[in-house]
Amino acid sequence: MKKLLLPLIIFFSPTSAFADITAKYVTSAQISIDSPYVITNAAPSTYSISGNNITTSTGTGDSVVTNGIGGLNLGSLSNGVPALVNTNKSVTTAGSAFSLSESYQAGDVTQSAITPSSGIATLPVLGGQTTVISGGTLGSGSISSLSSGVHSCSGAFGSGTSCIASTTVQIEID
Repeated sequence: MKKLLLPLIIFFSPTSAFADITAKYVTSAQISIDSPYVITNAAPSTYSISGNNITTSTGTGDSVVTNGIGGLNLGSLSNGVPALVNTNKSVTTAGSAFSLSESYQAGDVTQSAITPSSGIATLPVLGGQTTVISGGTLGSGSISSLSSGVHSCSGAFGSGTSCIASTTVQIEID
């Protein structure tokens, strides 16, 4: 029985397992401060005309175009603004009611080169939309990172700033 017991003990005893264990630690910490910028859109040149009981024409003398409508002459630009072609107007049926609406807006001229000063450019006042972002200020904000992977953002962060900290642990058993 003793002879049989020894092989059974060896057969049923646990065997050693060999495995590779890999641990990866990735830690990251950053403070971001927005930079200043300006977006400006120049106003376009526009022309419109509408009406009832109105006859239109363009030109003068021998070069009259009946039922022609004036507008913007894109072939004749002055500082980026097109020249206006006038529309001649007359009432079609005299003594009858008529309506007329005509509008013209000269767009913004082409701007010269703009040089930023202190991180932000001084722009001319344009007829279009202008958005100015002054940029961020750090204030007394700070970030601390410990070798244990613990991060902390502290202090008073100013406008346009962010504090991001992270630690990723990946354990792989193969």
